[in-house]
Amino acid sequence: MAYWTPNNKRRWQTAGIVAAVILAFLGFFAWYKFFRVVPQAPFDSGDERFKYGSIGAEDGAGIPYWIMYVLPRVFPDKLPGPNGYASMGINWETGHELPIGFTKKTIGFDRVANNCAVCHTARYRLDPNEANPHFVATGPNHTFNLEAFFRFLVDCARDPRFDSGTLMNEINLDANLSWIDQQLYRFVLIPITKKRLLERGPKFAWIYIHGLPKWPDWGRGRDDAMNLTKYFLTTSPLDDTLGPTDMPSVWNLKKYKSHPGTRLNFAGDSWDPNSVIIDSALGLLGAAPTSNAKFLDEVHWLNKYLDEYPAPKFPYPIDQAKAAAGKAVFDANCASCHASNRTGTPVLQTEVGTDIERIKSWNKDAAVRANEAVKDFGIERRGLVEANPDGYIAAFLDGIWLRAPYLHNGSVPTLRDLLNPAAQRPTMFWRGYDVYDPKNVGFISTDQQANELFGAVALQQLHTTGTQYYTGWRSNGNMGHEYGVTLPPADKDALLEYLKTL
Repeated sequence: MAYWTPNNKRRWQTAGIVAAVILAFLGFFAWYKFFRVVPQAPFDSGDERFKYGSIGAEDGAGIPYWIMYVLPRVFPDKLPGPNGYASMGINWETGHELPIGFTKKTIGFDRVANNCAVCHTARYRLDPNEANPHFVATGPNHTFNLEAFFRFLVDCARDPRFDSGTLMNEINLDANLSWIDQQLYRFVLIPITKKRLLERGPKFAWIYIHGLPKWPDWGRGRDDAMNLTKYFLTTSPLDDTLGPTDMPSVWNLKKYKSHPGTRLNFAGDSWDPNSVIIDSALGLLGAAPTSNAKFLDEVHWLNKYLDEYPAPKFPYPIDQAKAAAGKAVFDANCASCHASNRTGTPVLQTEVGTDIERIKSWNKDAAVRANEAVKDFGIERRGLVEANPDGYIAAFLDGIWLRAPYLHNGSVPTLRDLLNPAAQRPTMFWRGYDVYDPKNVGFISTDQQANELFGAVALQQLHTTGTQYYTGWRSNGNMGHEYGVTLPPADKDALLEYLKTL
């Protein structure tokens, strides 16, 4: 029989202390390497914060920095073209570590996620030889191929090459990781990242349905926002709807508060800017926020920033006399929808006549489910309109010059094209090229434009960077909105000159 002696007692006490120290060290190690939150450094301006500031997506949807870094090198065959992430039309400012809309934050380890600027920063060039584009925060990112980006991440995870050996070989070419961090990447971060990306696959099942003309790719500068909401935020079953629309501008959001009855989203699916910001941010998080208070603080900042952000000025000289004449044309032909109490409210699709597919992609049941999901997160907002959509918003026209292509689905390349009957509008053009056409008010989209304005250089860039858009494919119709199409050419010219001033 053993006796409890002082020596035994000391040994047990010592062992207990050692065990406690080891457990404390392991707990600290786990916290430090996986959960320690390091706030981002303060930003020099609101624009910098908007473009690179975290909205909290790194925790649930973040990808370890070095995995994100090497994916294009390991899987170039999964990209839509050469030059890595740039092949997807992502905006990248000279001198910045990450593209616009990509955030980096340390939560145990460096993680990369997205914020609102990835879809809402516009870019343009005045000449094809201009090396550095002009970037406009809060503008529509008409160059970004969001669908290709979604597919790329899932396709990489599905590939057998997404393993620790292959990725670590690439990571070690550039990263100076400690031995411990190498083991964490090899045995923890890479396997977990693969698992999480694979788990996204079922939610993206609908973007893998191919077959023209019924299932065209979105192409550059578009997203299927309501289907994204339906399949990520609700339990709605997979259906056969398709409703890709242009990325919207989000500047000067206070205009939606200028008179009662205004709604947001192209079909008026949401009541107010606050709801849209919350829902869009939740989509980027991919889950409930880790802290509702911090999340709503960021939403509050975004509300204030976007409320006051002015629409950008047209970057070319404007003929003021012609613009003044154009205002009279606008008042007589356009103001009743675009400068009245009707502005910002839905116009029946049967009246405006534009492509109906976007309306079909959303319904009352999906709105109810989405509102319930957000409420379950403990977040209060006015929410989505619990009704079946039946029309499209009569748009505010501030900064309209930078919102090409036009109509809700981006089916009309320039404002001049929009002033032609639908039968005379381009049926095949290129989306996503960033050189501007000031005469026609839009981006260079056709071979004829490229040749006439800048010649072979622009033509080559157009074909290299753009994605083809055909109006005969489902959801791409360019019919409807045949207003002002019978105006005399001089009146059309004057109207376009006025629209440049807005």
